Amino acid sequence: MNKTRRLLLIRSGKAALFSIAAGVSAMAASVASAQQYPAKPIRLMVPFGPGGAVDIVARVIGAELVKHLGQPVIVENRTGAGGNVAASFVAKSDADGYTLLMGSTGNSVNGSLYTNLNYDPDRDLLPIALVGSVGTVLLAHPALPANTVSELLALAKGAGDTLNFASGGGGTTEHLAAEMFNTRAGTSIKHIPYRGGAPALTDLQAGRVQLMFTNQLNALPHLKAGTLKALGMASAERTRQLPNVPTFGEQGMPEFIVSVWWGIFGPANLQGAVVERFNQSVNAALASPDVLARLESVGAVPLGGSAAQFASFFAKESAKWRAVVRAGNIKAE
Repeated sequence: MNKTRRLLLIRSGKAALFSIAAGVSAMAASVASAQQYPAKPIRLMVPFGPGGAVDIVARVIGAELVKHLGQPVIVENRTGAGGNVAASFVAKSDADGYTLLMGSTGNSVNGSLYTNLNYDPDRDLLPIALVGSVGTVLLAHPALPANTVSELLALAKGAGDTLNFASGGGGTTEHLAAEMFNTRAGTSIKHIPYRGGAPALTDLQAGRVQLMFTNQLNALPHLKAGTLKALGMASAERTRQLPNVPTFGEQGMPEFIVSVWWGIFGPANLQGAVVERFNQSVNAALASPDVLARLESVGAVPLGGSAAQFASFFAKESAKWRAVVRAGNIKAE
C-alpha cells in the first residue's frame, strides 16, 4: 500500500468517526432536550372561538396541566376554515412539543371533506392524548309534533321534505349526524346550514328551523330552560344529566352513535419522549377531582389512554366519517 493511499484511508476513517460522533452527540442532545421538556410555556391551539365546547375543554385541561408540566399552557384561539387554520399551523410548527392542537371530531372529517388542504390530517398531525367525549342530542323546537325518534320517523314519512335540520355549517358534526340519520332512517329531512352553531340554535329556539343535532354540552342549557326538547341521545347509554332522554338504540336505531370527542395533537416527527411526557400529564390531569367534576357537569366523559390507543381511535373515526361524506357526496361549503 503506497503512502498516498494510506493517508486517504486514515482521513476517510477519521471522517467516519467524526460523523458517528456527531450523530451520537445530536442524539444525546435530543434525548436531553426531551428529558428537560417542557422548559418554556406551551401553546395549545383551539380551532374555534371562545366559549364553545372545544375551547371550554381546552381551558379546563390546560389549567390542570400546569400542575403536572410545571409550565404555563396558553390556550390560543386560531379560527377559520372549519378548524383547518389551527390544524395546519400546528402541523407546520417545529416538532418540539411547544405548539399543540386541541383537536376534535372535525379533525377526523376534514381529510375527506376538503379537497385542497395544505396539510394531511392523517400524515402531518400526531395523536398525543385523547381527552374525553360527549354524546350528541337530537333537539327539536317544542312545537314540533314529535317527542321521540319513532314519532319523528312517522312524521317524516308524511311530511316529505318539509322538515329540516339546522347545523353550524356544511361538514360540521351536526350536519354529518343529520346526513347519517337520513341515510339510515330512509328520510329526506332538509339540511339548513348556518355560520356557526350559536345562530343555528337561536333560530331553532325561535321556531325558524325544526331540528338539530348538537353535543350535550351545547344542549343542556336550552333543555334546562325548557326552550328546546330532546328526542333522543346518540350514545350507547343514557346520560346522568339527561336520564329521561332515551338513546337511539332504545328507539330502534342501535348503531346510531355519534359522539363529539377532544384530543391533543402535535406535529409529525415529535419525539417519542415528549409525546410520552405530555400523554402521562394529560392522564394525570384527567384523574384530578376538579377536572372530573368540570367535565361531568357538562356531560363529558374523560377518556385518556396511551398515544397509540388515541392513534387507533382517530383512524377508526376518520374511516367512519369518510364513509358518511362519500355516501352523502358532501362537500365543504
